Amino acid sequence: MQKLLVIDDEEPMRRLLRINLSDSYEIIDTGDPELGLALAMQNKPAAILLDLRMPRFSGFELCRTFTGLTSTQLTPVFIVSGEAGSTTKSLCKELGATAYFEKPIDFDLLRARLAEVLKAKRPERRSEVRVRLPAPLKLSGIDLHGKPFEQRTQTENVSLNAFLCGCTAPLNSDSVVKVFLLSGREHLVGSARVIRSESTETPYPRYALRFVEQSGQWVLQ
Repeated sequence: MQKLLVIDDEEPMRRLLRINLSDSYEIIDTGDPELGLALAMQNKPAAILLDLRMPRFSGFELCRTFTGLTSTQLTPVFIVSGEAGSTTKSLCKELGATAYFEKPIDFDLLRARLAEVLKAKRPERRSEVRVRLPAPLKLSGIDLHGKPFEQRTQTENVSLNAFLCGCTAPLNSDSVVKVFLLSGREHLVGSARVIRSESTETPYPRYALRFVEQSGQWVLQ
């Protein structure tokens, strides 16, 4: 049975989620945001259900942390909140949240969305350790409209053979771009393929890329 981690400081809401979802999932829950981070790393849940307004840590901060950490970055985060409004929903999407559900919860819709997301083929957990490191880059190639582009950006995290960065040019999965490192003098590192895209409906999408060819020095050796 797949695990769901519920992080919500209201016990009645956690109990309601347990009652409605425990027939299909193993529920792990806490009202302590700090403990929630530890539970996510220890239990490796299939998905995280996260409230936004909690003491000490906000759900916004936790969502940013979950989508940024190597160990939890591939875990879908479902926001479950009493807050409405397009601005809040847009911010959560930009932070990497998979879905947003307002309280009171439509449990039929929540169960259907969970099943849809968790049934989809998910990328394998990374075999390489990633480091949060901003490194200035230039990307160049052809966007999904067939137009040449060249853009300066910076990495959010890096590994020996891959990196995550923002890019306003729309890219197809499997697109290959040239990567230039701008630390010191500009030099060509090689070519990298898009292996995952995030927040594609926002003004600044993020892409995970893996090198298919390296001809120059990368930030990690």
